[in-house]
Amino acid sequence: MSRLDRLASRLAETLLVTTPANVRYLTGLESSNAALLVEPDGEATLYTDFRYAETARRLDRVAFVETRRNVLAELAGLLAGRRIAVEAEQLTVAGFDTLVTAGVEPVPTQGVVLAMRAVKDDGELDAIRRAARVSDRVFAELAREQFTGRTERELAWWIERRLREEGATGTSFDVIVAAGAGAASPHSHPGDRIVEPRQLVIVDAGAVVDGYCSDCTRTFATGELSEQLAAAYELCLRAQLDGLAAVCPGAQGRAVDAASRVAIEAAGLGAAYGHGLGHGVGLEIHEAPVLRPESEDVLEQGNVVTVEPGIYLPGVGGVRIEDLVVVTDDGCERLTTFGKELITVE
Repeated sequence: MSRLDRLASRLAETLLVTTPANVRYLTGLESSNAALLVEPDGEATLYTDFRYAETARRLDRVAFVETRRNVLAELAGLLAGRRIAVEAEQLTVAGFDTLVTAGVEPVPTQGVVLAMRAVKDDGELDAIRRAARVSDRVFAELAREQFTGRTERELAWWIERRLREEGATGTSFDVIVAAGAGAASPHSHPGDRIVEPRQLVIVDAGAVVDGYCSDCTRTFATGELSEQLAAAYELCLRAQLDGLAAVCPGAQGRAVDAASRVAIEAAGLGAAYGHGLGHGVGLEIHEAPVLRPESEDVLEQGNVVTVEPGIYLPGVGGVRIEDLVVVTDDGCERLTTFGKELITVE
């Protein structure tokens, strides 16, 4: 059964899909300006402007209508008088008003396509595996690079360049390189900070291959560490392994997250681990399901998620260790395989 047929079987009424990643998932069209109308009987019509028209005409399984640049405004006129389900996570207030003003009755819905995307098929898993292998190769090369005396920005650019040279069409997100006290911020931006000896350096990077993302974080040491930093690394590694062990079909996202917190909280550092354990990865770097304290998600075979606890010590440093895994029938399989023993670089 095609993705469109599977979606149609879940619909009680016509659904307007406007999320670019969802349109791509359902039709194969990669664009920044398209909408897809899917009927409960399986009929699907794709709307986009001249820039993507030639590609859209060649797609199977969907009818195509070329529109002006403002796709939603034109589509609203065509849908006047109809009750249409819309993606509440994507549609802006202005877009909602455009539909209402034209006489459409929008019905907000959540997560219909995202739930489908959360379970990856074989083709998707193949692309994600290849993306993960690209990042594995680059991390292995990085472990032989000079760190000290270089800026975070310089190392981040080296990583991005190598990811592309190894086959990535892009990066999953802006590469993170955070050294010393900068590593105490989970999403630190690489800057002109010079990497110095006896620091921890967090490196978070991912590759895009055939539209699908990978995500991996490793933390390196630039010489002998203080007792505090060395202990933080070992504690974070233990937490990461505990999180991995909790990943399996049927596990609640919040329970997997909780498993990763036991050792850190026992050490009195619970407040230093302030983010969730992980998130889904696929066409987007953050998607369903999520692993965090408030998560209502339940893991299924075929989910691809990150497992990435961290410990952040203001003014001192930080550590994060992350793997990308796929949920299997009895646990999970690591897709990022570069080692997690603490590596000391110069």
